[in-house]
Amino acid sequence: MTKSASDYVRGSTSKFYDWLETASMGKIPEGPPIWICGDCHIGNLGPVADIEGKVDFQIRDFDQAVIGNPAHDLTRLALSLAFAARGSNLPGIMTANMLEVLMEGYAAQFVIGDETEVPVPAVVRASMKVARRRTWKNLARERIVDASPNIPLGKKFWPILAKELKAIQSVFVKGNAINLVNKIHCRHSDDKVDLLDAAYWVKGCSSLGLLRYAVLLDVDDRETKRQEICLMDIKEAVAAKAPRYPDSAMPTVNAERVVKGALNLSPHLGERMMTGRILGKSVFVRELRPEDLKLEIEELSPREAVKVARYFGAIVGKAHARQMDESVALAWFRELTSNPSSKGAPNWLWECTVELAALHEAAYLEHCRHYVATRVDD
Repeated sequence: MTKSASDYVRGSTSKFYDWLETASMGKIPEGPPIWICGDCHIGNLGPVADIEGKVDFQIRDFDQAVIGNPAHDLTRLALSLAFAARGSNLPGIMTANMLEVLMEGYAAQFVIGDETEVPVPAVVRASMKVARRRTWKNLARERIVDASPNIPLGKKFWPILAKELKAIQSVFVKGNAINLVNKIHCRHSDDKVDLLDAAYWVKGCSSLGLLRYAVLLDVDDRETKRQEICLMDIKEAVAAKAPRYPDSAMPTVNAERVVKGALNLSPHLGERMMTGRILGKSVFVRELRPEDLKLEIEELSPREAVKVARYFGAIVGKAHARQMDESVALAWFRELTSNPSSKGAPNWLWECTVELAALHEAAYLEHCRHYVATRVDD
């Protein structure tokens, strides 16, 4: 999180929702109760594959998913884009332009019958091209160093206790996870699935202090005798910081909430997820596929920045719109475009982004100062 202000924004979801609690709620429109990502920054959008391997560009992280206000996703995405613009040394004028087209791309998804295609930015086209070409070996080298059927222990992977291994085995023998593997990989009811290896996975900000495991499975096709290696990700689910709408029909078990959110917002990924329990804690399990990529945006040109903002707005808009019937979608569109004579992004979105940018910039510098003061040198 010290690498850049943009990285700090990605890793500080709690700071965003701390601000929401103190911000004037009159600034943010109240949208219909739907599933929202809850942590909708640009790093949480990217190529994902469905069970058949078909790749699409969708939201890819649902730890904070709740039934809540869709404007919160839009605000978090606007903040993330503003910091991406600053990281690319683009002037403030470009941030204003990006927020304007972000809203245009988003709002257009609620117009029934509007089939206008949003231009795909070059950075997205490149990532989709790479995603479609990736194989298991690419995934293995990226996630676990090499393609051998074991997880190398070290800085990224730590050994687990016997009770942890037993609990993981029970998830794949008795729990829903084995059903997930069967649905994705097994062509016959008596195909054999074995657990090859498991390790604690040292991951990013959202996993600190929580259970997180990488699991290697061996799926043997009884007919072809072909061996297929499968990499599973197990993650502890905790209460979301994102505010939910009161009285919303949302699962009370956190892992079930995460999976339900994924199914509604990103069907490609949601159908590859299941829930379970390990050592008394709620976890969700997902298969990692070679085609799943985290989009990395290092630098944007002015032209590409506008295309990215419009396209990302459209992607999030599609995820929201598919949950609404025609009347609800139309009412939300009218709310979003209630002041058509104004130029640029709506005042509420611009003011929220400016406030959040100032708050996060100051918090980032304090975070860096604290890191330097408390760092233990190797």
